[in-house]
Amino acid sequence: MNKPEFVNAVSEKNPSLTKKTVTEVVDSVISTIQETVAAGDSVSFVGFGTFSSKVRAARESINPTTKEKIHIEEKTVPTFKAGKAFKDAVAEASKPKVKTKNKKSGRSKK
Repeated sequence: MNKPEFVNAVSEKNPSLTKKTVTEVVDSVISTIQETVAAGDSVSFVGFGTFSSKVRAARESINPTTKEKIHIEEKTVPTFKAGKAFKDAVAEASKPKVKTKNKKSGRSKK
Protein backbone atom coordinates (compact mmCIF):
# COMPACT_ATOMS: atom_id res chain seq x y z
CA MET A 1 0.00 0.00 0.00
CA ASN A 2 1.42 3.38 -0.95
CA LYS A 3 0.57 6.78 0.52
CA PRO A 4 -2.39 7.64 -1.76
CA GLU A 5 -3.91 4.19 -1.15
CA PHE A 6 -3.42 4.69 2.58
CA VAL A 7 -5.11 8.11 2.45
CA ASN A 8 -8.05 6.57 0.54
CA ALA A 9 -8.38 3.75 3.10
CA VAL A 10 -8.40 6.18 6.03
CA SER A 11 -10.88 8.46 4.22
CA GLU A 12 -13.24 5.53 3.65
CA LYS A 13 -13.13 4.60 7.35
CA ASN A 14 -13.75 8.24 8.32
CA PRO A 15 -16.34 9.69 5.90
CA SER A 16 -16.46 12.99 7.80
CA LEU A 17 -12.82 13.68 6.80
CA THR A 18 -11.85 14.82 3.33
CA LYS A 19 -8.93 13.26 1.49
CA LYS A 20 -7.15 16.62 1.70
CA THR A 21 -7.52 16.67 5.50
CA VAL A 22 -6.33 13.06 5.82
CA THR A 23 -3.33 13.82 3.58
CA GLU A 24 -2.40 16.80 5.76
CA VAL A 25 -2.68 14.71 8.94
CA VAL A 26 -0.61 11.85 7.49
CA ASP A 27 2.06 14.33 6.33
CA SER A 28 2.11 15.94 9.79
CA VAL A 29 2.43 12.59 11.57
CA ILE A 30 5.28 11.47 9.31
CA SER A 31 7.19 14.75 9.59
CA THR A 32 6.78 14.82 13.38
CA ILE A 33 8.11 11.27 13.68
CA GLN A 34 11.06 12.12 11.40
CA GLU A 35 11.92 15.30 13.33
CA THR A 36 11.66 13.58 16.71
CA VAL A 37 13.78 10.57 15.72
CA ALA A 38 16.35 12.81 13.97
CA ALA A 39 16.69 14.77 17.23
CA GLY A 40 17.63 11.54 19.03
CA ASP A 41 14.31 10.87 20.76
CA SER A 42 11.86 8.03 20.18
CA VAL A 43 8.16 7.96 19.34
CA SER A 44 6.09 5.19 20.93
CA PHE A 45 2.56 4.12 20.14
CA VAL A 46 1.54 1.54 22.74
CA GLY A 47 0.51 -1.67 21.00
CA PHE A 48 1.75 -0.47 17.59
CA GLY A 49 5.48 0.10 18.02
CA THR A 50 8.39 2.45 18.62
CA PHE A 51 10.31 4.57 16.14
CA SER A 52 13.85 5.41 17.26
CA SER A 53 17.40 5.79 15.99
CA LYS A 54 20.44 3.59 16.42
CA VAL A 55 24.14 4.24 15.87
CA ARG A 56 25.87 1.71 13.63
CA ALA A 57 29.54 1.43 14.52
CA ALA A 58 32.26 2.01 11.94
CA ARG A 59 33.48 -1.20 10.34
CA GLU A 60 35.63 -2.70 7.65
CA SER A 61 34.02 -4.41 4.69
CA ILE A 62 34.91 -5.77 1.27
CA ASN A 63 33.79 -4.34 -2.06
CA PRO A 64 32.23 -7.41 -3.76
CA THR A 65 33.24 -6.23 -7.24
CA THR A 66 36.90 -5.37 -6.64
CA LYS A 67 37.47 -7.45 -3.47
CA GLU A 68 39.11 -4.33 -2.05
CA LYS A 69 38.82 -3.61 1.68
CA ILE A 70 36.82 -0.49 2.43
CA HIS A 71 36.10 1.47 5.60
CA ILE A 72 32.45 2.22 6.40
CA GLU A 73 31.96 5.22 8.68
CA GLU A 74 29.78 5.21 11.78
CA LYS A 75 26.25 6.37 11.03
CA THR A 76 22.89 6.84 12.68
CA VAL A 77 19.95 4.96 11.17
CA PRO A 78 16.22 4.95 11.93
CA THR A 79 14.68 1.82 13.48
CA PHE A 80 11.19 0.53 14.19
CA LYS A 81 10.29 -2.10 16.76
CA ALA A 82 6.79 -3.52 16.39
CA GLY A 83 4.62 -3.68 19.50
CA LYS A 84 2.95 -6.84 20.79
CA ALA A 85 -0.57 -6.01 19.58
CA PHE A 86 0.75 -5.22 16.08
CA LYS A 87 2.79 -8.46 15.97
CA ASP A 88 -0.20 -10.46 17.17
CA ALA A 89 -2.52 -8.88 14.57
CA VAL A 90 -0.10 -9.68 11.73
CA ALA A 91 0.44 -13.24 12.99
CA GLU A 92 -3.31 -13.83 13.27
CA ALA A 93 -4.00 -12.45 9.79
CA SER A 94 -1.31 -14.63 8.24
CA LYS A 95 -2.51 -17.89 9.79
CA PRO A 96 -3.83 -20.34 7.19
CA LYS A 97 -7.57 -20.84 7.36
CA VAL A 98 -8.32 -24.34 8.66
CA LYS A 99 -11.48 -26.00 7.43
CA THR A 100 -13.46 -27.64 10.18
CA LYS A 101 -14.91 -31.06 9.59
CA ASN A 102 -18.60 -31.61 10.19
CA LYS A 103 -19.20 -33.48 13.37
CA LYS A 104 -20.97 -36.77 12.98
CA SER A 105 -24.33 -37.08 14.59
CA GLY A 106 -24.57 -38.99 17.82
CA ARG A 107 -26.40 -41.87 16.11
CA SER A 108 -24.70 -45.19 15.87
CA LYS A 109 -24.82 -47.15 12.63
CA LYS A 110 -26.52 -50.59 12.63
